Amino acid sequence: MSKIEVNQISSQCGSTLTVGQSGDTVTLASGATQTGFGRTGTVDWDTTAKTASFTAVSGTGYFVNTTSGAITLTLPTSPSAGDIVSFKDYANTFDTNNLTIGRNGEPIAGSTADAIISVEGQSGTLIYVDGTKGWMIVNASTDADLPAPTFVTATGGTITCCGDYKIHTFTGPGTFCVSSAGNAAGSNSVEYIVVAGGGSGGSGYYGGGAGAGGFRFAAPSLAPLTYPAKPLAGSNITVTATAFPIVVGAGGGSVGPTNCIQGNPGSNSVFSTITSSGGGGAGSWGNGPGDLPITPGLPGGSGGGAGSVNGAASGPGGRVAGAGNTPPVSPAQGEPGGTGGFNVPSGPCGTASSAGGGGAIQAGQDHNPGPGAGGFGGEGAGLPTAFGSNGVPCGSFRYYAGGGGGAGDCGTTNVGGKGGGGSGGRYVPGALVDPGDGTTNSGGGGGGAIDNSTPASISGSGGSGIVIIRYKFQ
Repeated sequence: MSKIEVNQISSQCGSTLTVGQSGDTVTLASGATQTGFGRTGTVDWDTTAKTASFTAVSGTGYFVNTTSGAITLTLPTSPSAGDIVSFKDYANTFDTNNLTIGRNGEPIAGSTADAIISVEGQSGTLIYVDGTKGWMIVNASTDADLPAPTFVTATGGTITCCGDYKIHTFTGPGTFCVSSAGNAAGSNSVEYIVVAGGGSGGSGYYGGGAGAGGFRFAAPSLAPLTYPAKPLAGSNITVTATAFPIVVGAGGGSVGPTNCIQGNPGSNSVFSTITSSGGGGAGSWGNGPGDLPITPGLPGGSGGGAGSVNGAASGPGGRVAGAGNTPPVSPAQGEPGGTGGFNVPSGPCGTASSAGGGGAIQAGQDHNPGPGAGGFGGEGAGLPTAFGSNGVPCGSFRYYAGGGGGAGDCGTTNVGGKGGGGSGGRYVPGALVDPGDGTTNSGGGGGGAIDNSTPASISGSGGSGIVIIRYKFQ
Protein backbone atom coordinates (compact mmCIF):
# COMPACT_ATOMS: atom_id res chain seq x y z
CA MET A 1 0.00 0.00 0.00
CA SER A 2 1.36 3.41 -0.99
CA LYS A 3 1.43 6.33 1.42
CA ILE A 4 1.40 10.01 0.48
CA GLU A 5 2.17 12.64 3.11
CA VAL A 6 1.29 16.24 2.14
CA ASN A 7 -0.09 19.29 3.92
CA GLN A 8 -2.30 20.50 1.09
CA ILE A 9 -3.79 19.21 -2.15
CA SER A 10 -4.53 21.88 -4.77
CA SER A 11 -6.06 21.61 -8.22
CA GLN A 12 -3.67 22.01 -11.17
CA CYS A 13 -6.15 24.21 -12.99
CA GLY A 14 -9.73 25.33 -12.53
CA SER A 15 -11.66 25.35 -9.24
CA THR A 16 -12.74 21.69 -9.06
CA LEU A 17 -10.74 19.15 -7.07
CA THR A 18 -11.74 15.47 -7.35
CA VAL A 19 -10.72 12.97 -4.65
CA GLY A 20 -10.93 9.33 -5.77
CA GLN A 21 -12.71 8.06 -8.85
CA SER A 22 -15.96 6.36 -9.72
CA GLY A 23 -16.53 3.25 -7.56
CA ASP A 24 -14.04 4.29 -4.86
CA THR A 25 -14.95 4.68 -1.18
CA VAL A 26 -13.29 7.63 0.55
CA THR A 27 -13.16 7.25 4.35
CA LEU A 28 -11.68 9.07 7.32
CA ALA A 29 -9.48 7.09 9.69
CA SER A 30 -10.96 6.14 13.06
CA GLY A 31 -10.79 9.14 15.38
CA ALA A 32 -10.13 11.61 12.56
CA THR A 33 -12.45 14.61 12.08
CA GLN A 34 -13.25 16.84 9.16
CA THR A 35 -13.97 20.55 8.86
CA GLY A 36 -15.15 22.67 5.99
CA PHE A 37 -17.12 20.00 4.12
CA GLY A 38 -20.38 20.69 6.01
CA ARG A 39 -23.27 18.22 6.22
CA THR A 40 -25.79 17.37 3.55
CA GLY A 41 -28.84 17.12 5.86
CA THR A 42 -28.06 13.60 7.01
CA VAL A 43 -26.89 12.10 10.27
CA ASP A 44 -24.87 9.09 11.31
CA TRP A 45 -27.22 6.80 13.24
CA ASP A 46 -26.19 5.37 16.61
CA THR A 47 -27.71 1.90 16.44
CA THR A 48 -27.52 1.29 20.18
CA ALA A 49 -30.97 2.30 21.40
CA LYS A 50 -31.09 4.85 24.20
CA THR A 51 -33.00 3.69 27.29
CA ALA A 52 -32.26 6.63 29.60
CA SER A 53 -32.07 10.41 29.26
CA PHE A 54 -29.02 11.73 27.39
CA THR A 55 -27.47 14.76 25.67
CA ALA A 56 -27.32 14.56 21.88
CA VAL A 57 -24.27 15.25 19.70
CA SER A 58 -24.66 17.12 16.44
CA GLY A 59 -24.54 14.89 13.39
CA THR A 60 -26.02 11.88 15.16
CA GLY A 61 -29.37 10.14 14.96
CA TYR A 62 -30.73 8.20 17.92
CA PHE A 63 -33.14 5.31 18.36
CA VAL A 64 -34.93 6.01 21.64
CA ASN A 65 -36.58 3.20 23.60
CA THR A 66 -39.15 4.51 26.14
CA THR A 67 -40.56 1.09 27.02
CA SER A 68 -39.51 1.46 30.66
CA GLY A 69 -40.33 5.15 31.11
CA ALA A 70 -40.20 8.65 29.65
CA ILE A 71 -36.83 9.89 28.32
CA THR A 72 -35.40 13.37 27.73
CA LEU A 73 -33.15 14.01 24.71
CA THR A 74 -31.25 17.22 25.53
CA LEU A 75 -30.09 19.13 22.45
CA PRO A 76 -26.41 20.14 22.11
CA THR A 77 -25.05 23.09 24.07
CA SER A 78 -24.12 26.30 22.19
CA PRO A 79 -25.16 25.00 18.74
CA SER A 80 -23.97 26.48 15.46
CA ALA A 81 -26.07 26.99 12.36
CA GLY A 82 -26.31 23.67 10.52
CA ASP A 83 -26.01 21.43 13.57
CA ILE A 84 -28.31 18.47 13.14
CA VAL A 85 -29.88 15.81 15.38
CA SER A 86 -32.39 13.05 14.55
CA PHE A 87 -34.52 10.69 16.63
CA LYS A 88 -36.77 7.69 16.09
CA ASP A 89 -39.24 5.84 18.33
CA TYR A 90 -37.47 2.49 18.72
CA ALA A 91 -40.33 0.50 20.35
CA ASN A 92 -43.39 2.55 19.26
CA THR A 93 -43.97 3.64 22.85
CA PHE A 94 -43.79 7.46 22.62
CA ASP A 95 -47.59 7.54 23.09
CA THR A 96 -47.43 5.88 26.52
CA ASN A 97 -44.00 7.13 27.68
CA ASN A 98 -43.22 10.41 25.97
CA LEU A 99 -39.94 11.66 24.58
CA THR A 100 -39.09 15.18 25.74
CA ILE A 101 -36.79 17.25 23.53
CA GLY A 102 -34.92 19.48 25.98
CA ARG A 103 -34.12 22.75 24.23
CA ASN A 104 -31.02 23.44 26.39
CA GLY A 105 -31.54 27.21 26.35
CA GLU A 106 -32.30 27.57 22.63
CA PRO A 107 -35.73 27.96 20.98
CA ILE A 108 -37.47 25.04 19.31
CA ALA A 109 -39.38 26.23 16.23
CA GLY A 110 -39.41 29.68 17.85
CA SER A 111 -40.93 28.38 21.10
CA THR A 112 -39.30 28.63 24.52
CA ALA A 113 -40.91 25.37 25.67
CA ASP A 114 -39.42 21.91 25.52
CA ALA A 115 -41.01 19.66 22.89
CA ILE A 116 -43.11 16.70 24.00
CA ILE A 117 -43.21 13.87 21.45
CA SER A 118 -46.23 11.69 22.19
CA VAL A 119 -47.04 10.13 18.79
CA GLU A 120 -46.40 6.40 18.46
CA GLY A 121 -43.58 5.65 16.00
CA GLN A 122 -42.66 9.34 15.57
CA SER A 123 -39.32 10.29 14.02
CA GLY A 124 -37.86 13.67 13.22
CA THR A 125 -34.77 15.64 12.28
CA LEU A 126 -33.87 18.93 13.94
CA ILE A 127 -31.50 21.46 12.37
CA TYR A 128 -30.28 24.52 14.23
CA VAL A 129 -30.94 27.70 12.21
CA ASP A 130 -30.43 30.79 14.38
CA GLY A 131 -31.24 32.35 17.74
CA THR A 132 -34.76 33.36 16.67
CA LYS A 133 -36.16 30.04 15.48
CA GLY A 134 -33.52 27.86 17.06
CA TRP A 135 -33.94 24.18 16.22
CA MET A 136 -36.42 23.56 13.40
CA ILE A 137 -38.05 20.35 12.26
CA VAL A 138 -37.41 19.13 8.71
CA ASN A 139 -38.48 16.13 6.63
CA ALA A 140 -42.13 14.94 6.72
CA SER A 141 -42.98 16.50 10.10
CA THR A 142 -44.15 20.07 10.72
CA ASP A 143 -43.57 22.70 13.40
CA ALA A 144 -46.85 21.64 14.98
CA ASP A 145 -45.17 18.39 15.99
CA LEU A 146 -42.70 20.30 18.19
CA PRO A 147 -43.98 20.32 20.78
CA ALA A 148 -46.74 17.86 19.98
CA PRO A 149 -49.78 19.31 21.77
CA THR A 150 -51.52 17.15 24.33
CA PHE A 151 -54.60 18.15 26.29
CA VAL A 152 -56.16 17.71 29.69
CA THR A 153 -58.38 14.62 29.88
CA ALA A 154 -60.71 14.27 32.85
CA THR A 155 -63.99 12.86 34.16
CA GLY A 156 -66.46 13.97 36.80
CA GLY A 157 -69.62 16.02 37.13
CA THR A 158 -71.90 16.79 34.19
CA ILE A 159 -69.79 17.28 31.05
CA THR A 160 -70.72 19.60 28.19
CA CYS A 161 -68.68 21.11 25.36
CA CYS A 162 -68.44 24.60 23.90
CA GLY A 163 -66.16 24.81 20.86
CA ASP A 164 -62.71 23.55 21.84
CA TYR A 165 -63.54 23.69 25.55
CA LYS A 166 -64.95 21.02 27.84
CA ILE A 167 -66.98 22.02 30.89
CA HIS A 168 -67.47 19.93 34.05
CA THR A 169 -70.36 21.14 36.22
CA PHE A 170 -70.66 19.93 39.81
CA THR A 171 -74.01 20.63 41.47
CA GLY A 172 -73.07 18.45 44.43
CA PRO A 173 -69.97 16.80 45.90
CA GLY A 174 -67.89 14.72 43.49
CA THR A 175 -64.42 14.15 42.07
CA PHE A 176 -62.68 15.85 39.17
CA CYS A 177 -60.43 12.99 38.06
CA VAL A 178 -57.59 13.96 35.70
CA SER A 179 -56.20 11.03 33.72
CA SER A 180 -53.93 13.11 31.47
CA ALA A 181 -52.39 16.43 32.51
CA GLY A 182 -51.60 17.50 28.91
CA ASN A 183 -48.82 19.97 28.16
CA ALA A 184 -48.38 23.70 27.58
CA ALA A 185 -48.63 23.33 23.80
CA GLY A 186 -52.15 21.93 24.16
CA SER A 187 -53.56 22.48 27.64
CA ASN A 188 -52.28 21.68 31.11
CA SER A 189 -54.42 23.98 33.27
CA VAL A 190 -58.08 24.64 33.97
CA GLU A 191 -60.33 27.63 34.50
CA TYR A 192 -62.92 27.55 37.25
CA ILE A 193 -65.94 29.05 39.00
CA VAL A 194 -66.33 28.20 42.68
CA VAL A 195 -69.53 29.50 44.34
CA ALA A 196 -70.38 28.74 47.97
CA GLY A 197 -73.83 28.23 49.49
CA GLY A 198 -75.84 31.36 50.34
CA GLY A 199 -77.00 32.21 53.85
CA SER A 200 -80.62 32.23 55.02
CA GLY A 201 -82.72 35.28 55.86
CA GLY A 202 -83.39 36.51 59.38
CA SER A 203 -86.68 36.21 61.26
CA GLY A 204 -88.72 38.81 63.08
CA TYR A 205 -91.38 41.18 61.92
CA TYR A 206 -88.92 42.24 59.21
CA GLY A 207 -85.88 39.99 58.85
CA GLY A 208 -82.82 41.00 56.90
CA GLY A 209 -81.84 39.47 53.55
CA ALA A 210 -78.95 36.98 53.60
CA GLY A 211 -75.54 37.25 52.01
CA ALA A 212 -74.65 35.29 48.87
CA GLY A 213 -72.01 32.60 48.84
CA GLY A 214 -68.48 33.64 47.95
CA PHE A 215 -67.80 33.86 44.21
CA ARG A 216 -64.33 33.13 42.82
CA PHE A 217 -63.29 32.44 39.24
CA ALA A 218 -60.49 32.47 36.69
CA ALA A 219 -61.35 32.63 33.00
CA PRO A 220 -58.59 34.27 30.93
CA SER A 221 -59.76 32.47 27.77
CA LEU A 222 -62.87 34.67 27.78
CA ALA A 223 -60.82 37.88 27.43
CA PRO A 224 -61.31 40.43 25.96
CA LEU A 225 -65.05 39.89 26.45
CA THR A 226 -66.72 42.25 28.88
CA TYR A 227 -69.23 40.88 31.33
CA PRO A 228 -70.57 41.79 34.78
CA ALA A 229 -68.20 39.70 36.85
CA LYS A 230 -65.53 40.10 39.48
CA PRO A 231 -61.85 40.43 38.55
CA LEU A 232 -60.06 37.16 38.07
CA ALA A 233 -59.44 35.26 41.27
CA GLY A 234 -56.00 34.38 39.94
CA SER A 235 -54.31 32.26 37.33
CA ASN A 236 -55.62 29.00 35.95
CA ILE A 237 -54.90 25.97 38.10
CA THR A 238 -52.21 23.71 36.59
CA VAL A 239 -53.38 20.14 37.02
CA THR A 240 -51.66 16.81 37.50
CA ALA A 241 -52.96 13.35 36.76
CA THR A 242 -54.77 12.87 40.05
CA ALA A 243 -58.21 13.05 41.68
CA PHE A 244 -59.41 16.46 42.91
CA PRO A 245 -62.23 16.21 45.49
CA ILE A 246 -65.03 18.72 44.86
CA VAL A 247 -67.04 20.24 47.72
CA VAL A 248 -70.27 22.07 46.83
CA GLY A 249 -71.58 24.08 49.77
CA ALA A 250 -75.17 23.79 50.96
CA GLY A 251 -77.33 26.85 51.54
CA GLY A 252 -78.17 27.95 55.07
CA GLY A 253 -81.42 26.53 56.42
CA SER A 254 -84.52 28.67 57.09
CA VAL A 255 -85.24 30.11 60.56
CA GLY A 256 -88.42 31.18 62.34
CA PRO A 257 -91.24 31.76 62.78
CA THR A 258 -89.96 32.73 66.24
CA ASN A 259 -89.01 36.39 66.44
CA CYS A 260 -85.39 37.60 66.55
CA ILE A 261 -83.62 34.56 65.07
CA GLN A 262 -80.45 35.18 63.10
CA GLY A 263 -80.20 33.46 59.70
CA ASN A 264 -77.88 30.51 59.18
CA PRO A 265 -74.67 30.84 57.16
CA GLY A 266 -74.10 28.89 53.95
CA SER A 267 -71.34 26.29 53.60
CA ASN A 268 -68.03 26.59 51.75
CA SER A 269 -67.34 25.24 48.26
CA VAL A 270 -63.84 23.94 47.43
CA PHE A 271 -61.84 23.00 44.33
CA SER A 272 -58.10 22.39 44.67
CA THR A 273 -56.55 25.51 46.27
CA ILE A 274 -59.69 27.62 45.82
CA THR A 275 -62.16 27.96 48.70
CA SER A 276 -65.25 30.17 48.48
CA SER A 277 -66.83 31.04 51.84
CA GLY A 278 -70.48 30.46 52.68
CA GLY A 279 -72.76 33.49 52.65
CA GLY A 280 -73.52 35.28 55.91
CA GLY A 281 -76.85 34.67 57.65
CA ALA A 282 -79.06 37.75 57.92
CA GLY A 283 -79.83 39.74 61.04
CA SER A 284 -83.21 39.69 62.80
CA TRP A 285 -85.68 42.41 63.72
CA GLY A 286 -87.29 43.14 67.06
CA ASN A 287 -90.05 45.28 68.50
CA GLY A 288 -88.43 46.90 71.49
CA PRO A 289 -86.84 45.99 74.82
CA GLY A 290 -89.32 43.18 75.54
CA ASP A 291 -88.18 41.10 72.57
CA LEU A 292 -85.34 38.62 72.45
CA PRO A 293 -81.88 40.13 71.81
CA ILE A 294 -81.66 41.61 68.32
CA THR A 295 -79.05 39.89 66.14
CA PRO A 296 -76.75 41.44 63.50
CA GLY A 297 -75.99 40.16 60.02
CA LEU A 298 -73.22 37.57 59.87
CA PRO A 299 -69.99 37.92 57.86
CA GLY A 300 -69.27 35.52 55.01
CA GLY A 301 -68.43 35.31 51.32
CA SER A 302 -70.96 38.12 51.08
CA GLY A 303 -72.35 39.62 54.29
CA GLY A 304 -75.84 39.18 55.71
CA GLY A 305 -78.14 42.19 55.69
CA ALA A 306 -79.14 43.77 59.01
CA GLY A 307 -82.52 43.76 60.68
CA SER A 308 -84.08 46.92 62.07
CA VAL A 309 -85.56 47.84 65.44
CA ASN A 310 -88.53 49.82 66.72
CA GLY A 311 -86.70 52.33 68.87
CA ALA A 312 -83.31 53.21 70.28
CA ALA A 313 -84.03 51.32 73.49
CA SER A 314 -83.60 48.07 71.59
CA GLY A 315 -79.92 48.79 71.03
CA PRO A 316 -77.82 48.68 67.86
CA GLY A 317 -77.37 44.91 67.57
CA GLY A 318 -80.03 44.36 64.96
CA ARG A 319 -78.79 47.19 62.77
CA VAL A 320 -75.29 45.85 62.09
CA ALA A 321 -74.50 44.45 58.64
CA GLY A 322 -72.34 41.41 58.06
CA ALA A 323 -68.99 42.01 56.36
CA GLY A 324 -68.29 40.48 52.97
CA ASN A 325 -65.09 38.82 51.74
CA THR A 326 -64.63 36.94 55.01
CA PRO A 327 -62.06 35.45 55.33
CA PRO A 328 -60.38 37.92 52.99
CA VAL A 329 -59.08 36.95 49.56
CA SER A 330 -57.92 39.12 46.67
CA PRO A 331 -59.86 40.03 44.61
CA ALA A 332 -62.78 40.12 47.06
CA GLN A 333 -65.20 37.19 46.78
CA GLY A 334 -68.23 39.24 47.83
CA GLU A 335 -69.66 42.45 49.29
CA PRO A 336 -71.16 43.44 52.67
CA GLY A 337 -74.82 43.42 53.61
CA GLY A 338 -76.89 46.56 54.08
CA THR A 339 -77.21 48.46 57.39
CA GLY A 340 -80.42 48.48 59.42
CA GLY A 341 -82.26 51.42 60.98
CA PHE A 342 -84.99 52.43 63.40
CA ASN A 343 -88.50 51.82 62.17
CA VAL A 344 -91.40 54.18 62.74
CA PRO A 345 -94.50 52.21 61.75
CA SER A 346 -97.38 54.32 60.59
CA GLY A 347 -100.45 52.62 59.23
CA PRO A 348 -100.53 49.60 56.94
CA CYS A 349 -97.54 50.80 54.90
CA GLY A 350 -95.14 52.18 57.47
CA THR A 351 -91.40 52.60 57.36
CA ALA A 352 -90.67 49.19 58.87
CA SER A 353 -88.14 47.37 56.71
CA SER A 354 -84.81 45.57 56.89
CA ALA A 355 -81.67 45.62 54.75
CA GLY A 356 -80.68 43.40 51.85
CA GLY A 357 -77.81 40.91 51.81
CA GLY A 358 -74.57 41.46 49.92
CA GLY A 359 -73.92 39.96 46.48
CA ALA A 360 -70.81 39.11 44.49
CA ILE A 361 -70.37 42.56 42.94
CA GLN A 362 -72.73 44.82 44.92
CA ALA A 363 -73.45 45.51 48.59
CA GLY A 364 -76.92 44.93 49.97
CA GLN A 365 -79.20 47.96 50.14
CA ASP A 366 -79.48 49.70 53.51
CA HIS A 367 -82.72 49.96 55.49
CA ASN A 368 -85.18 52.11 53.55
CA PRO A 369 -86.30 54.98 55.81
CA GLY A 370 -89.30 55.78 53.64
CA PRO A 371 -92.58 53.90 53.46
CA GLY A 372 -92.64 50.66 51.54
CA ALA A 373 -90.08 48.08 50.64
CA GLY A 374 -87.16 46.51 52.39
CA GLY A 375 -83.65 46.71 50.97
CA PHE A 376 -82.89 44.77 47.80
CA GLY A 377 -80.13 42.20 47.65
CA GLY A 378 -76.77 43.00 46.09
CA GLU A 379 -76.30 41.91 42.50
CA GLY A 380 -74.34 38.79 41.66
CA ALA A 381 -71.73 38.22 38.99
CA GLY A 382 -72.55 37.26 35.42
CA LEU A 383 -70.54 35.05 33.11
CA PRO A 384 -71.18 33.88 29.56
CA THR A 385 -72.96 30.54 29.52
CA ALA A 386 -69.96 29.23 27.61
CA PHE A 387 -68.72 28.82 31.14
CA GLY A 388 -71.54 26.77 32.66
CA SER A 389 -74.17 25.67 30.21
CA ASN A 390 -77.36 26.34 32.19
CA GLY A 391 -79.02 24.19 29.53
CA VAL A 392 -77.38 25.99 26.60
CA PRO A 393 -73.78 25.20 25.50
CA CYS A 394 -72.97 28.76 24.36
CA GLY A 395 -74.87 32.01 24.56
CA SER A 396 -76.04 34.63 27.02
CA PHE A 397 -74.93 35.45 30.56
CA ARG A 398 -75.64 33.36 33.61
CA TYR A 399 -75.58 35.02 37.03
CA TYR A 400 -74.40 33.69 40.40
CA ALA A 401 -74.26 34.83 44.03
CA GLY A 402 -77.03 37.43 44.39
CA GLY A 403 -77.94 38.71 47.86
CA GLY A 404 -81.33 38.13 49.53
CA GLY A 405 -83.90 40.91 49.85
CA GLY A 406 -84.89 42.37 53.24
CA ALA A 407 -88.49 42.15 54.45
CA GLY A 408 -90.71 45.23 54.37
CA ASP A 409 -94.19 46.71 54.09
CA CYS A 410 -96.25 46.98 50.94
CA GLY A 411 -93.55 47.93 48.46
CA THR A 412 -92.30 45.60 45.74
CA THR A 413 -88.64 46.57 45.40
CA ASN A 414 -87.25 44.27 48.09
CA VAL A 415 -86.17 41.75 45.50
CA GLY A 416 -83.22 39.43 45.67
CA GLY A 417 -80.13 40.44 43.75
CA LYS A 418 -79.62 39.14 40.23
CA GLY A 419 -77.84 35.84 40.61
CA GLY A 420 -80.31 33.78 42.61
CA GLY A 421 -81.08 35.89 45.67
CA GLY A 422 -84.50 35.33 47.23
CA SER A 423 -86.91 38.27 47.57
CA GLY A 424 -87.80 39.48 51.06
CA GLY A 425 -91.20 38.88 52.62
CA ARG A 426 -93.81 41.65 52.40
CA TYR A 427 -96.82 42.61 54.42
CA VAL A 428 -99.67 44.19 52.51
CA PRO A 429 -103.06 44.94 54.05
CA GLY A 430 -104.87 41.66 54.46
CA ALA A 431 -102.12 39.53 52.92
CA LEU A 432 -98.69 38.16 53.56
CA VAL A 433 -96.10 37.54 50.85
CA ASP A 434 -93.63 34.90 51.97
CA PRO A 435 -89.90 35.38 51.41
CA GLY A 436 -88.13 33.57 48.60
CA ASP A 437 -85.37 31.01 48.84
CA GLY A 438 -82.01 31.46 47.17
CA THR A 439 -81.92 29.66 43.83
CA THR A 440 -80.44 26.16 43.91
CA ASN A 441 -76.84 25.99 42.61
CA SER A 442 -76.55 29.75 42.37
CA GLY A 443 -75.22 30.57 45.84
CA GLY A 444 -78.02 33.13 46.28
CA GLY A 445 -78.99 34.45 49.73
CA GLY A 446 -82.44 33.81 51.19
CA GLY A 447 -85.04 36.56 51.72
CA GLY A 448 -85.93 38.02 55.11
CA ALA A 449 -89.03 36.72 56.97
CA ILE A 450 -92.21 38.74 57.55
CA ASP A 451 -94.06 38.10 60.85
CA ASN A 452 -96.78 40.68 60.73
CA SER A 453 -99.67 38.21 60.46
CA THR A 454 -100.77 34.78 61.60
CA PRO A 455 -99.36 32.31 60.80
CA ALA A 456 -95.95 33.96 60.64
CA SER A 457 -93.54 33.01 57.88
CA ILE A 458 -90.12 31.47 58.10
CA SER A 459 -87.14 33.05 56.36
CA GLY A 460 -85.90 32.11 52.92
CA SER A 461 -83.23 29.42 52.79
CA GLY A 462 -79.93 29.95 51.00
CA GLY A 463 -79.25 28.52 47.55
CA SER A 464 -76.65 25.78 47.26
CA GLY A 465 -73.35 26.54 45.53
CA ILE A 466 -71.77 25.19 42.38
CA VAL A 467 -68.30 24.33 41.01
CA ILE A 468 -67.60 24.57 37.27
CA ILE A 469 -64.28 23.61 35.66
CA ARG A 470 -63.39 24.48 32.07
CA TYR A 471 -60.40 23.58 29.90
CA LYS A 472 -59.30 23.24 26.30
CA PHE A 473 -59.56 19.62 25.22
CA GLN A 474 -58.67 19.75 21.51
